[in-house]
Amino acid sequence: MKNIVETAIVSADQMREIESQIFAAGMPVEALMEKAAGLCFNKIISLYPVATTSSVGVLAGPGHNGGDALVIARELYLAGYQVQVYRPFFKLKELTANHANYVASLGITFYEDIQPLSHCQLIIDGLFGFGLTRNLPDNIIKAIELINSWSQPVVSIDLPSGIHTDTGVVMGNSIKATHTLCLGLWKRAFFQDHALEYLGQSSRIDFGLLRHHIWSVLPQPIALKQITKTIALSFLPLPRPAITYKYRQGHLLLICGSRTYAGAAILSALGARASGVGMLSVAVPESLKPMLTSHLPEALIVDCPENKTGAIASLPFSNTDLSKFDVVACGPGLTIGAASVVNTLLQSDCCLVLDADGLNILAEHNVGEVLNARTAPTVLTPHLGEFKRLFPEVSDLEDRINAVQTAAQKSSAIVVLKGARTAIANPQGLTWLVAQSTPALARGGSGDVLTGLTAGLAAQSNQTEDSMFNAVAAAAWWHAQAGIKAAQERTELGVDAKTLAEYLTPTINQLWNE
Repeated sequence: MKNIVETAIVSADQMREIESQIFAAGMPVEALMEKAAGLCFNKIISLYPVATTSSVGVLAGPGHNGGDALVIARELYLAGYQVQVYRPFFKLKELTANHANYVASLGITFYEDIQPLSHCQLIIDGLFGFGLTRNLPDNIIKAIELINSWSQPVVSIDLPSGIHTDTGVVMGNSIKATHTLCLGLWKRAFFQDHALEYLGQSSRIDFGLLRHHIWSVLPQPIALKQITKTIALSFLPLPRPAITYKYRQGHLLLICGSRTYAGAAILSALGARASGVGMLSVAVPESLKPMLTSHLPEALIVDCPENKTGAIASLPFSNTDLSKFDVVACGPGLTIGAASVVNTLLQSDCCLVLDADGLNILAEHNVGEVLNARTAPTVLTPHLGEFKRLFPEVSDLEDRINAVQTAAQKSSAIVVLKGARTAIANPQGLTWLVAQSTPALARGGSGDVLTGLTAGLAAQSNQTEDSMFNAVAAAAWWHAQAGIKAAQERTELGVDAKTLAEYLTPTINQLWNE
């Protein structure tokens, strides 16, 4: 039960339907508001005790988010805080209006102007919660501009006011929260790049949703989930069987590098090595073989003929040879001079991971036609620019979740849309979302490390689409965790791609043994 509530991610419509199920079962709206707001109150006073933060300004909107805020205002007042309320709307929902009347009866002052709250030590944002679909009115936009210019911490209830629940897009303007207390289930906005600078530190407030209320609305299996530590670790090839050998632990072929981009081959191979794959073969232009051998003495380095530009001209493998590898990964540092190599792989029946120039070469084809003709699983790992080239028909990129799901369905591939919140979708519409990352990963070569790690874990799966999908999600999560740990110890400026690769093994060791 706990796993479902923690990992499920809902749209505004789905959350509304789940709440309707609760109310239909007999839970009064008033009781649910009291419960949710009471839990928020407990969280707020733990973050900002009255001894250090005695004056609080509360922003109360016209709907039930405003009602939650007014219940919190009441409880803060009764706990000894000095409370003031900004109420910019005359017309309120009935329940919210009742709470407003009671709060006023306590002697708490209401203001139609935001300025009197400027001296408060803490702001509670309850203007708008989930379900916002229209741009905010001008007076609210101006008030939010002023609030964002203040230095006080802000706690937003459910979502920062001004954020679209599903896309994370800013609707005219948005509160920049210090903390956001998400009510019930995680909303899609928490996993959209647009919203990240407004969310602050996010916490989920569990007010006791029951499994059957969730299952009555969400599809089974749940299509949209975040990958947590517990889930990611369960997808790793650990523990290994007591009796095994290298080829039973996966054989990966990396095809990468060029005379111009030799480092990309090294970085992707380091990522693959950290995955624990049983056997690693790396195909590179012949001029790069000595360099790769010196960095990866345990790998089999395959020297390939190269053309005048220093790219791989051809592979010393037949289709039969390629089928001996559990997974083939291609792209980092390749350059478009190796187009014939990528085209050969696209026509093969091997499990394939494409990144970087592997994607750029694929984009020159009809992507859907080429990939739908493949019989083995394909994994694509684009950043946003590569995604646009691969899927120009997917025009609505404001909603990254919908975009990656559409791309996976059109291409019959597992698609990894990299970003601050990486999304991984399969052709059946199932999607994993990575909830944590770090801007330290915004460095050249970070993606090469991810390609190797992804392919190495995929090679240790049983190569069905489901197992590869889960292995890819685990790789994206592991890569992000290593970046976070490295940034904590080295700062965000100190995490180059080689350092990132070095952190992969100690990070997973620590997480596994905790």
